[in-house]
Amino acid sequence: MADSKREIERKYEATDATRLPDLSRVAGVFAVDHLGVSELDAVYYDTEGLRLAADSLTLRRRTGGQDAGWHLKFPVATGIRDEIRAPLSDSLPPGLAGLIRSRVLDTAVVPVVRLRSARDVHHLTGPDGVLLAEVSVDEVRAERLHGGSGTTAWTEIEVELADDGDPAFLDAVERRLRKAGVRPSASPSKLARALAETAPKKRKPGRKQTGPHTAGDHVLAYVRDQSAAIVALDPAVRRGLPDSVHQMRVATRRLRSAFRTYRGILDRTVTGPVADELKWLATELGVDRDREVLDERLRTRLDALPRTLVLGPVRGRLRIWSVARRSGSRRRTVAVLDGGRYLTLLGTLESLLADPPLLPAAAKPPGKALPRAVRKDHERLAHRIAHALELPPGPERDVALHDARKAAKRARYAAEAARPALGKPARKSAKRLKAVQDVLGDHQDGVVAREALRALAVQAHLAGEPSFTWGLLYGQEAGTAAARERELTGVWARASRAEIRAARES
Repeated sequence: MADSKREIERKYEATDATRLPDLSRVAGVFAVDHLGVSELDAVYYDTEGLRLAADSLTLRRRTGGQDAGWHLKFPVATGIRDEIRAPLSDSLPPGLAGLIRSRVLDTAVVPVVRLRSARDVHHLTGPDGVLLAEVSVDEVRAERLHGGSGTTAWTEIEVELADDGDPAFLDAVERRLRKAGVRPSASPSKLARALAETAPKKRKPGRKQTGPHTAGDHVLAYVRDQSAAIVALDPAVRRGLPDSVHQMRVATRRLRSAFRTYRGILDRTVTGPVADELKWLATELGVDRDREVLDERLRTRLDALPRTLVLGPVRGRLRIWSVARRSGSRRRTVAVLDGGRYLTLLGTLESLLADPPLLPAAAKPPGKALPRAVRKDHERLAHRIAHALELPPGPERDVALHDARKAAKRARYAAEAARPALGKPARKSAKRLKAVQDVLGDHQDGVVAREALRALAVQAHLAGEPSFTWGLLYGQEAGTAAARERELTGVWARASRAEIRAARES
């Protein structure tokens, strides 16, 4: 069974002239306990093309020390990583294999580097004996096992903050180390240093790549970013991290919108089937996300009611209803990510970026091709909003407003994709369209909530429970929906004015 740990550490160069100074003089340190030297032997795994290292992930099997086993580390920020651990075994544990699948796809991982370290460990403790940080002096010997040859060796000092420790304490330790002449390491990890120092000699680089110039360059940069987001969010979704499902779903929508908006730049006969698969993935992810949004909305509404208006076992019924809807949902999501259809989609995106289906318009300057595509999406949104507001209140208008919401998302994503090329006008347009999307989104959430509240009221009635509270919440949602429809007129007018100004500036 894998478990996770947030690792906050800093690494420093150590030489014969700059060994570990007296750290008992660091503010807050009461004692420095020497735990002795342990021998660590770690084999790091990656694909032949070092796909994990390219994204700063490390996967190792380590023996020796207190935490022998398999370790998979994900970067969070500079000096901060999430470490997923699994018990020692001969082969890669399935749980860790799943977390790297979006990066490696069907490519095998092989041993690439072996690191053997003599680790001299010291514990810095406070007056109450609580551990503040672990400081180790590591004498490292690295051997390249694949994709290069040779060995290298170095000594480094590693300072790791204790669990739930104050990161500011690391600053105090660093001041003491710097005063003694110890400097931060130039490498973010032992593996990165080993790979760099044992890599084959490269030829001199050719002409330096510059930023995007054509319309195609800008669209491909956006497509590449969204594809990378899907891959990067995959492990977070599997781990059940907050908001990960939502963010992954947004990336799929942005990517699909880019294919549709910029069909004059990317060949739709190639991107169309990919867009269909992205729609499938977004739908699968949406099962979890839509339930989360609805549950939170109903709980918030209920919590805001005075106690005198909550009649019957309302909270209990809502809790049972929510649990029944969520049962097994995460398992189903992970099953989708483990499925062949999803992995084929990731491979297709990778191939598309390697050999993009560019049309002749892709070679045009972005200032001409991109605004035209953005305006088309804006016109499409304008038509849908006008159509929806012409309809009388009721289910037909609700459906039309939901269609307008989807068009607002597409127009917003189009402006965001064009922002690097078009600058301030695109940024302002995206901001205004986000406001339109939010109003329409809240309206649609209210439509879904009313359907759920009616179902809950029916269940309560059949069980002989009061249905008053469910009816009251239904009425509140109906009132909110009417307010959002009135609000839409104003936010859409502002968005339209912003679009007119953007068109003039471009």
